[in-house]
Amino acid sequence: MNTESRKTQEKAGHMSYFILKYIHILSSTLLFGTGLGSAFYMWRANQSGNLDAMRFAAKNVVIADWIFTAPAVIIQPLTGFWLMAILHYPVTSKWIIWSLLLYIITGACWLPVVWLQIKMHEFLKQADEFKCKLPGKYYSYARMWFILGWPAFFSVLLIFYLMVFKPA
Repeated sequence: MNTESRKTQEKAGHMSYFILKYIHILSSTLLFGTGLGSAFYMWRANQSGNLDAMRFAAKNVVIADWIFTAPAVIIQPLTGFWLMAILHYPVTSKWIIWSLLLYIITGACWLPVVWLQIKMHEFLKQADEFKCKLPGKYYSYARMWFILGWPAFFSVLLIFYLMVFKPA
C-alpha cells in the first residue's frame, strides 16, 4: 500500500472513531438528560396533585422513553463495544467491567420504571374518563417509580465518571 493510500485509510479510520465517539457521547447525554428531565417533571406533576398535569406528564414521559431513551439504550452498548475494539481496550479492564455492571443496574431499574409509567398513565386516563379519584395503587406505583430512579441516576453518574477517567 502506498503512503497516500495509508494516509487516506488512517484519516478515514480517525474520522470514523470521532464520529463513533460523538454518537456515543450524544446518546449517553440523551439517555441521562431524558431520564433526569422526565423524572423531574413527572415527580413535580405528581407533587402538584393536578390530574391534568399528572396525565400530561405521564403521557409525555412514556413518549420520551420510546423516542429518546430506548434508542440510546441500544446505541450505548453498540458504540461502546465498537470503541473498545477500535482502541483495543480489553473487556476485562476494571473500568469497563464496572461500567457494564452499572449499565445492567440502570437497565434493571429502567425496565420496571417503563412498565410503571405506562400503568400510571392508564390510571390517570381512567380517572379522567370516569371522573373518579386515583386508586391507591397509583401512589404505590409512583413511590416505586421514584425509588427505582435513584440507583439508575447514581449508576449513570458513575458510568460518566468511569468513561472520562478510565481508572485502572
